Amino acid sequence: MISGRALHFVFKVADRALTSKFYREVLGMKVLRHEEFTEGCEAACNGPYDTRWSKTMVGYGPEDTHFAIELTYNYGISSYERGNDFIGITIQSKEAIQRAQQVGWPIKEEGGLHVVEAPGGYKYYLISESQPTNEDPVKKVTLASSNLANTIEYWNGILQLKIYEQTDTSVLLGFADNQAKLEFRDIGEPINRAEAYGRIAFSCPFDQQPIIDEKIRAANKKILTPLLVLDTPGKASVRVIILADPDGHEICFVEDEGYRKLSQPDVNGEELLDKSIAREIAKKK
Repeated sequence: MISGRALHFVFKVADRALTSKFYREVLGMKVLRHEEFTEGCEAACNGPYDTRWSKTMVGYGPEDTHFAIELTYNYGISSYERGNDFIGITIQSKEAIQRAQQVGWPIKEEGGLHVVEAPGGYKYYLISESQPTNEDPVKKVTLASSNLANTIEYWNGILQLKIYEQTDTSVLLGFADNQAKLEFRDIGEPINRAEAYGRIAFSCPFDQQPIIDEKIRAANKKILTPLLVLDTPGKASVRVIILADPDGHEICFVEDEGYRKLSQPDVNGEELLDKSIAREIAKKK
């Protein structure tokens, strides 16, 4: 039986300064850590770019207990074409709605929820209830599916995520009750991931990664990056395996033991991010 922990969703961002403003001043997330890399990631964490890039983790609390957002920034890339693969992330936070109003960030309404868009057009659905302090405010990540039956067979049948809710056009999945969930909505057309495609990440025990590898191979499904150890300068190394579901949505399973060491909050994270942004702005002048 596969056991997993929902970790984060990865976005490519083109405007790091404005993106940072949105996550901190609108959503109210904190910078958990910031890391700079001189060349592309072996597991394509920053996409298919073999260039200098940065990773900034933001969230409402430590990654041990909260779902985070990973912001990858590729130096020199000014925009990414968006596809129809990503629908949105749902957060319980009337405080975020209030902050958006205070700073003049555009707010729309959709399906009874307030909607704000991060730079790049990534939607956040805000539930107008007080942000919880004893649980994670991030409730779910919603992605598009071209065929719900195939999606369920993969995520529930092979990866063994539990089905929490299901309709004719959507399914809500997760590994545990106290984690952010993953929702798929059938959009009735092929999925185009374009350039801005993201990646969902989970952790699992080290000894379960080979089991995942075997299950995916036995089902003749896609492995993008076979078991591989990734290094982060000055921090713990972790082993990962990167998969793709039937619609091409990327999934990273990282070893839980190493990731808990790697993901410890860095008290200097915010300062490192701000200095990096300032240096780049100064160079462009």
